Amino acid sequence: MRRVYTSELVPGMITAEDIYHYNSNQLILPKGLVLTDQAITRLDDYSIISIRIEDDEVSIPASSTGADYGGETYFKQIRSSQEFKKFKQKFQSEVSEFKDHFNDVVRKNAPIDVDGLMEKSLALINETHSSVDLLDMIHNMRDFDDSTYVHSLNVGLLCHLFAKWLHMSDEEANLAMMCGLLHDIGKLMIPDAILKKPGRLTPEEYEQVKEHPTNGYIVFLHQNIDIHIKNSALMHHERCDGSGYPMQLKGEQIDPYAKMVAIADVYDAMTSARVYRGPMCPFKVISVFEEEGIQRYDPKYILVFLEHIVNTYIGNTVRLSDGRTGKIIYINKDFLSRPTVQVGDKFVDLAKEKNLTIEAIL
Repeated sequence: MRRVYTSELVPGMITAEDIYHYNSNQLILPKGLVLTDQAITRLDDYSIISIRIEDDEVSIPASSTGADYGGETYFKQIRSSQEFKKFKQKFQSEVSEFKDHFNDVVRKNAPIDVDGLMEKSLALINETHSSVDLLDMIHNMRDFDDSTYVHSLNVGLLCHLFAKWLHMSDEEANLAMMCGLLHDIGKLMIPDAILKKPGRLTPEEYEQVKEHPTNGYIVFLHQNIDIHIKNSALMHHERCDGSGYPMQLKGEQIDPYAKMVAIADVYDAMTSARVYRGPMCPFKVISVFEEEGIQRYDPKYILVFLEHIVNTYIGNTVRLSDGRTGKIIYINKDFLSRPTVQVGDKFVDLAKEKNLTIEAIL
């Protein structure tokens, strides 16, 4: 038996204990479960940092890991494009500058240059032609040792996109972007010895990790920035059903911008690449949200977000779990992860064909 960080879990590992939510007695995964990609993603969604696993493992089929999603097909085409290469170069440059600025804010109490951060973030958005292009760029702008800075920029860009889907004004969209960009700054106050500790965290160390939302709020407390930015740092791990932290807030107690950041934060984390696969297929991520997350997020936000994610892939060719390929032609609003796919001259309604799923976008 050994303890493994969630970020280092691999399909085929076996849970060595019942895994409960930290703030309740809700069972997340039972003892003896053979981990799949979706089970690992569920742990991410519930902010579980590490779990105990058995020493033995079993083999998991590649289709259960999502290992080939984007590896040689859709994402490879994007990564080989000149538009992506230009975006990536600018993205990496901005991350480096954000890193320096964030550290100055935390360690030297420097004032936050909101206007400068916003200008640089908007410049990245202007590098793309549409929301579909931006989403594809974000999906490809990660690796499996993803840093706080890369994740923060991704979440900021996602929040801007999200705000536009909600028909918010340009000013509100820019504010949402800043809330996303700055939401995790409190993590910079946690020692690397804890964040990267190879062994089991002590209860005291875990409590310190959970302090990063409060730490972020404290960093911003005397900064001349919008209250929604402060609240998003404090509340992005709160959930509408009260299962979040640090204050177990519910529903309307949570800042609306923090609700948006929470969704973008989890989506970015779940679609990040892992050691055993590339970025997770968005339809699998949406399935996790539908099965586990709808009640944890504000419906007026989560449903809009997921529907627009799905709509970006209408017309794309996909591979089904039975090996057939087809084109997405219709989105089922009641089951967003299960659209209708045209395979040859036949129409496969995944909302009815429960034994089939979308495995990859081609």
